[in-house]
Amino acid sequence: MKTWLITGGAGFIGSNFVRQCLSQGAIRVINLDKLTYAGNRESLASVADNPNYIFIQGSIGDRALVKELLLKYRPGALVNFAAESHVDRSIDGPADFIQTNIVGTFELLEAVQFYWNNTKDAQSQSFKFLHVSTDEVYGSLGAEGYFTEKTAYSPNSPYSASKAASDHLVRAWHHTYGLPVLITNCSNNYGPYQFPEKLIPLIILKALAGEPLPVYGDGQHVRDWLYVEDHCWAINTVLEKGRPGETYNIGGHCEKTNLEVVKTICTILDELVPETLFKPRSSLITFVADRPGHDRRYAIDAGKIQRELGWVPQETFETGIRKTIQWYLNNKEWWQRMQDGSYRGERLGVISSR
Repeated sequence: MKTWLITGGAGFIGSNFVRQCLSQGAIRVINLDKLTYAGNRESLASVADNPNYIFIQGSIGDRALVKELLLKYRPGALVNFAAESHVDRSIDGPADFIQTNIVGTFELLEAVQFYWNNTKDAQSQSFKFLHVSTDEVYGSLGAEGYFTEKTAYSPNSPYSASKAASDHLVRAWHHTYGLPVLITNCSNNYGPYQFPEKLIPLIILKALAGEPLPVYGDGQHVRDWLYVEDHCWAINTVLEKGRPGETYNIGGHCEKTNLEVVKTICTILDELVPETLFKPRSSLITFVADRPGHDRRYAIDAGKIQRELGWVPQETFETGIRKTIQWYLNNKEWWQRMQDGSYRGERLGVISSR
């Protein structure tokens, strides 16, 4: 049985990946998560009693703990999802992003390097470190063109700058110390268990409540949307087939403006939940002041992972968004408990004196 150490496995993408791995039946998952505001063990309730699942609460910045876990469980791979990940929060408070995404990644790399250098069994010597990153490190595109693995980095927010720095650290540990690393840069994820500060779950929940639906600026900012389960299968594919030292861009081939996304959610909710006083829900759309430094367009060229590893997304935006909305309708207890915590749907990312 394979053993994989997953960091940040109680977050949105990480929890989907953990559940997907355990569904395969041949992978033991060690999940290290700090359980910050976006980490939620309830997202893993369905696998909590699985004998192949072990949860440890802790930080990637705790080098001694990571070393201990590596030496105890001797994983064949480490997948690093752990990150502060919301642009608006990085505008309000960049310090946590620097500490987790940059310093935390450094501490993680040092622990992994120690393990790889000092363990000589077959499992450790075939070890891979996969660092999950974002297309936001590339900056903003014009009306045409796509991000490729050769696109120069040009981050424009504290979040994307911190992720760019972490990518550079991972790459440097490969070229300087020979650590067998893989980097993936993905487009915007959506799907079940996403924390409701992100666009799609925020709009779903506000539309259900009949609240104004905030759209930044003119709503014409473009993102490439990737269903989270497709992303998880892509990471699995990179772990199995990817070449150490390589970067793979992962995209959903689903470019949509933010306004298109919001209107699509409204239309589907009008169909699925017609009993409401605020219909059509598109009448709730409210344009608000744009986010500072808001990148205009992201779009991924995922040709490399398709050509070299054979991965392609299975969901279109139309199928994925309907599955997502239905999941939120079917899992009200999960998101209602999330709303009882530190985030209540308020506007984040407004520059103020800190």
